[in-house]
Amino acid sequence: MNAKLLAKYCGAAAPVAAALAFAASPAGLLAQASVTANTLDLPQQVTMLTNPDPNVRKATAVVNGHVITGTDLDQRVALLVDASRGEMSPEEMQRVRAQVLRNLIDETLQIQAAEAEDIKIEQAEIDQTYARLAAQNERPLAEMDSYLRSIGSAPASLKRQIHGELAWQRLLRQKVAFFVNVSAEEVNELMQRLEASKGTEEYRLGEIYLSATPENQAAVEANAMKIVEQLRQGGSFVAYARQFSEASTAAVGGDLGWIRLPQLKNAQLEAVAREMQPGQLVGPIAIPGGYSILYLIEKRQVLTADPRDAMLSLKQIQIQFDPNATQAQNEAKLQGFLQGLETMRGCGSANEIADSIGASVVDNDQLRARALPEQLQQLILNLNIGEMTPPFGDAKDGVRVLMLCGRDDPEVQAGPDFDTLMQQIEDERINRAAQRYLRDLRNDAYIEYN
Repeated sequence: MNAKLLAKYCGAAAPVAAALAFAASPAGLLAQASVTANTLDLPQQVTMLTNPDPNVRKATAVVNGHVITGTDLDQRVALLVDASRGEMSPEEMQRVRAQVLRNLIDETLQIQAAEAEDIKIEQAEIDQTYARLAAQNERPLAEMDSYLRSIGSAPASLKRQIHGELAWQRLLRQKVAFFVNVSAEEVNELMQRLEASKGTEEYRLGEIYLSATPENQAAVEANAMKIVEQLRQGGSFVAYARQFSEASTAAVGGDLGWIRLPQLKNAQLEAVAREMQPGQLVGPIAIPGGYSILYLIEKRQVLTADPRDAMLSLKQIQIQFDPNATQAQNEAKLQGFLQGLETMRGCGSANEIADSIGASVVDNDQLRARALPEQLQQLILNLNIGEMTPPFGDAKDGVRVLMLCGRDDPEVQAGPDFDTLMQQIEDERINRAAQRYLRDLRNDAYIEYN
């Protein structure tokens, strides 16, 4: 790769970020609109000679000679529809099909670029990755094949996506990552800041990133809003990230891993993420160069043990009510249960007293506090050994208490080491270079729509 290409793909990020920030600002948009109008001298009223809707056409394309068929598109769309877990309107389906077609074009460009560099992905490697995905979904290979066909997709479609991801990752390692350098001073400075922030929170975030230019900003924002709507209706964040996100983390479902908010290097994203709660989805968020959709998987304190990682030993003591019994009979049973609980003196007496009052006991000696319902987590963590929660439940599901019989607190984690932090910085720079690389592949491609 010559010096010009190195500067193009792996140059300093600050000038690029500044340019993107200006382009996304009102001043930048106004300036660009003025230049475009003056240069092209476009009329105020445009008469279209053909249908102006770019989505109203046959869903096939030829990318540098490679044909993407309607079947290819249908099978890939089926994967996303299945992940959305809900009905899609005709308008939404049209948008999804258009986006998936763009993804297939990018995927084809990535495979072609890899092949041009003599990078070949062996079928055995693709099959191994496919088998791992099947195992993660708790399906034997034959069952995975049948399942994909049952939803209107095919094993070949998913394997083609795997092929594209593996080829792109290998191409980036060969053509981009090799030229990305991170100094020891940068890593040591980050480690010092991490140590200084001990006790503050770090976040495990999922992100879907969609790039935008001043020309397509409104369309990209509308697309991002539709994605958020589908996710809130039960769609799989991982599946949508794999299909839609333009970040390098798309291959892992958008998972950024554990990070501190300054690592996002965007004040808007930092401010949004700081207010999020686990399980919350926020977006689209306008950032220089495009839009982000954030999903907070979990958060914890930096370099401190999270009490929710404590391993608990619990007894669940419960009574069930006869649906045919009268209210008076059920109330009497409940009173007997509560009185029996008052006589318990720690876990040693729990089983015997439970038997005497007609209650059942379930033991669990290997349960992490974070696995409990959020409402019960802090309640349990505040108990001493032998103490129990207040009774909870109802007549239908029964009334129960949880008694704490043991607790092993987690050890303080040492935090990320030097190599891990260096890899994080490298990944971030490779991601920025990869976006520029793919953009140039699109610009140089011969694409024909049918």
